[in-house]
Amino acid sequence: MDTFLIRTLQLLMSLSLLVVIHECGHFLFARLFKTRVEKFCLFFDPWFTLFKFKPRRSETEYGIGWLPLGGYVKIAGMIDESMDLEQMKQPAQPWEFRAKPAWQRLFIMIGGVLFNLLLAFFIYSMILFAWGDQYIPVRQAPLGMDYNETAHTIGFQDGDVLLSADGVPFERLNGDLLAAVADARQVSVQRGGCELSLYIPDDMMDRLLADSVRFASFRYPFVIDRFEAGSPAQAAGLRQGDSLVAVNGRSIAFADMALIRQEMQEQQAPHEMVLTYYRAGQADTLTVPTDSLYRLGAYPVTDLTRLMPMVSRQYSFFSAIPAGISLGIETLKGYVNQMKYLFSKQGAKQLGGFGAIAQLFPQQWNWYQFWYMSAFLSIILAFMNLLPIPALDGGHVLFLLYEIITRRKPSEKFLERAQVVGMVLLFGLLLWANLNDVIRYLF
Repeated sequence: MDTFLIRTLQLLMSLSLLVVIHECGHFLFARLFKTRVEKFCLFFDPWFTLFKFKPRRSETEYGIGWLPLGGYVKIAGMIDESMDLEQMKQPAQPWEFRAKPAWQRLFIMIGGVLFNLLLAFFIYSMILFAWGDQYIPVRQAPLGMDYNETAHTIGFQDGDVLLSADGVPFERLNGDLLAAVADARQVSVQRGGCELSLYIPDDMMDRLLADSVRFASFRYPFVIDRFEAGSPAQAAGLRQGDSLVAVNGRSIAFADMALIRQEMQEQQAPHEMVLTYYRAGQADTLTVPTDSLYRLGAYPVTDLTRLMPMVSRQYSFFSAIPAGISLGIETLKGYVNQMKYLFSKQGAKQLGGFGAIAQLFPQQWNWYQFWYMSAFLSIILAFMNLLPIPALDGGHVLFLLYEIITRRKPSEKFLERAQVVGMVLLFGLLLWANLNDVIRYLF
């Protein structure tokens, strides 16, 4: 199946799940407090609905809209995205949202966020139960890391092993490591057996956001997994499992091979090259024609679990639950801490829409990655909906907290205007984010 279709399908499946769970949170709390829900819709349905039905003896119509930008529940007596102002002109009924006590309305509004958080905790827990936790300890990377151009300009060199940021040791390569590097005064690395300190500029994150290549990636050895039929590498005497470590005395990792070939093609290279390799822990060399290096015909091992030191941990069903909750909380804290970069010039440029979200999913179907990304997106959806912006759950929560504290309810006219302002703001952000996707795709 085409990569675009695979990613699109994963995105739609994930968003559908997250939206349904989110709206179920509002729906169930509304029903708990005997508040009427007139419509439950997956996706938006301006002008027409793809599918709808209303069970007998039910007050709620269920449907699927055609615009996959979210979803909604239409709660009676509430000023929301439906902007049903005619209903609000009628006297309040006991089963309407506006007739309920403020504390009940507050629970109805936070229900969606609460359910998204619970969903993320559950998914993380089941991921740990099914697959366990496995990662490469950054400080034990045998060949260090490859760095992008921004990192090179401030002193990082390919092969440096990341040790710590402001004295706090690194553990794994993830978003927390990137934030720690960007916020640090200095980062310690191991280079050539010595520990060095690199000073980090104040605008490090802006520089990294402007760079389209990730800050760092693991360097891993070129370990031969298989050969082409009649390949020069096999004819020269290399075997499956051999690890290529140097060309003409120059240490290499897998990522260096393409660069070395390019350099040799651009320069006048000698007719023969000396390859250094390890076999069963013993170093040896062999000489091959230079043109053979361009087409070795050897394919490397790409499974990092076979090449790098790994930390692995398995979880029972009951131990996975607190571990999953802890992972969800740490993910939420990391996302909140990184939100401050959104308000910088480069951060605004990096804001992405549905195209950017789709790119988070793998090119080939992978259930582990699908569920991991779904949990992450559920965390994001919960946080974003809690922002104090009118038209989002957080805007309603803000007004309800004001009402509870001051014992004064905002006027319906004020709520109507705030809803309109919030919707305009949200659609503007949506357009900006997706326009960024288009610009990145074209340029």
